[in-house]
Amino acid sequence: MFVVKFKKTDSKAITPKSAHEGDAGLDLCSIEQKTLNPKEFGLIRTGICIQLPSDTEAQIRPRSGLALNYGVTVLNTPGTIDESYRGEIGVILINNGDEPFEISVGMKIAQIVIKPTFKTIFEETAVFSESERGERGFGSTGG
Repeated sequence: MFVVKFKKTDSKAITPKSAHEGDAGLDLCSIEQKTLNPKEFGLIRTGICIQLPSDTEAQIRPRSGLALNYGVTVLNTPGTIDESYRGEIGVILINNGDEPFEISVGMKIAQIVIKPTFKTIFEETAVFSESERGERGFGSTGG
């Protein structure tokens, strides 16, 4: 289990938590009231700052209910929070629906998932090992 230290920057902030035992994501809630008109996007504040453990990242993901019922999703999904970031978490929501969408204080607007990362360097080479797929890309499985 990872322990993530956090602080609230606003009295309206709600501690991220899972809805059910075993859920991967913890709910992030809005600290502001805002209307997103159709095709409009905006940054929604959460009032939460985090300190991630080493070799982890936080991914900000949409809530399926908002997407299914209203056409509202996270614009840059998944959004990545690097372990060195200490500022407030903001969620970029977009209203892809046909009606204005009202965001209220305390509304669950996204999920945060903490994932391990691998320190990576790229090493240039002229030759790759063979694989069954090779260089076949988009549509290579017939779909």
